Amino acid sequence: MQKPIQPFDWERMLIHDFPWLYLGEVALRTVIMFVILLAALTVSGKREVKQLSVYELVLLIGLGSAAGDPMFYDDVPISAAIVVFVVMMGCYKLITRLSDKNKTLRETLEGKPVYVIQDGCIENQNFDQEDLGQDELFSELRQAGVEHLGQVRVAILEPSGQLSIFQYREADIKPGLPVMPHLLRLQTEVPVVAGTYACTNCGFVQTFDGTETKPSCKRCGKHSWVKTLP
Repeated sequence: MQKPIQPFDWERMLIHDFPWLYLGEVALRTVIMFVILLAALTVSGKREVKQLSVYELVLLIGLGSAAGDPMFYDDVPISAAIVVFVVMMGCYKLITRLSDKNKTLRETLEGKPVYVIQDGCIENQNFDQEDLGQDELFSELRQAGVEHLGQVRVAILEPSGQLSIFQYREADIKPGLPVMPHLLRLQTEVPVVAGTYACTNCGFVQTFDGTETKPSCKRCGKHSWVKTLP
């Protein structure tokens, strides 16, 4: 029969039934999990770690797990959690210092700024590489007060996952692809009314006289168009 738990049994709280050398194994396990977490979050992409650096997120996940278990389970020794805290903080300090000194390492783990819009057009190659959906991009533009791509000079996806948007001065704004959902639903393959239209895939603007039959975008080759906003 299992012995009843004695409250405030310091030996059980600190080490339980484990030998003290077990703490060395805990330290090794922590290093391995730190590397695994770092790799997983690096692969997942910057949109998943928005507003936190990948290092900070790894630290939060690791420390959160280490802090939680000793609070609830009597067989998880506090000393093991302390080792996890110390090793996690050490790994965090080491990797951030190495990252600060090594640009290649920093860009591999954190990513680098990526241009997703230039001169009112979507940079599809860069856009696709970042696993960024057009709906998500347009949502961020709307939150920044942008109605159409003709207002946007440059948009950059930062390593943090934030979108930096630089707009044209009012005098330099040109017709562009609308980002309003109700206008995007009006897309067509055959512009029957003369005027300027924007490609719904890349935002490139072309002028049609209303006689074209399923015209292709000169920039990306797609066939879907929406009337531009001025």
